[in-house]
Amino acid sequence: MAFSSNGSGGGGPMAEINVTPLVDVMLVLLIIFMITAPLMAHKVEIKLPEANLDVKPDDPSRPITLAIKENGDIFWNDDPITRMMLESQLALEAQKKPQPRIDIRADRTTRYKVVQEVVRTAKNVGIAKVGFVATKEN
Repeated sequence: MAFSSNGSGGGGPMAEINVTPLVDVMLVLLIIFMITAPLMAHKVEIKLPEANLDVKPDDPSRPITLAIKENGDIFWNDDPITRMMLESQLALEAQKKPQPRIDIRADRTTRYKVVQEVVRTAKNVGIAKVGFVATKEN
């Protein structure tokens, strides 16, 4: 706390605030923002590619969709398939060049163990690309 030093003998606290440290801090912040603000703007404009969903059914690069329901039923491109048939179909697809991508869609309440078994089966037969499909949360 600052006390007055004049000779009138008051000796009480001063009512004035020393603003010099406040001005110093504000100037430093101003300089920092002046330097970093131009760096935040993207100077190079690019046009990102748009998704083309016109995929032909016989296209070899078309991904294979495996849907897994809550009760463990598996669907290969919306057709029901058993686990034994799944392994043989995945082994057949693993032989192809280029290898198709496997997209796994599972119910929200499907047990992770079922999804893990399907992924493990795909990896064991040699499928290189396994992905997961999800929807955006609102």
